[in-house]
Amino acid sequence: MMLRPRLQPFRSAKWLAAVHTIENCVRCGAHGIQAAHRNQGKGTSMKASDCLVAALCPACHHAIDNGKHLTLAERREEMDTAILATIEELAINGRIGAQ
Repeated sequence: MMLRPRLQPFRSAKWLAAVHTIENCVRCGAHGIQAAHRNQGKGTSMKASDCLVAALCPACHHAIDNGKHLTLAERREEMDTAILATIEELAINGRIGAQ
């Protein structure tokens, strides 16, 4: 099996702006969000692709990135779930779509 070559991270101010239109955290419902990038699969000083972000409140962002109450596997699962919820929220509200 051949591995595909590592691609440059996707960068899009438009995508991040769409994420910032989500007012409530997709994890807990708190008002006020940050666009939290996925931590897995990035290099030193390099954020993951902009399309792999979750609309999280500061508390949930911290809990997933640095929280001591979740294992690494649990933090990754929580982030993946939040990213999917963010994409779903954007699609349902017409902020992204197939063209």
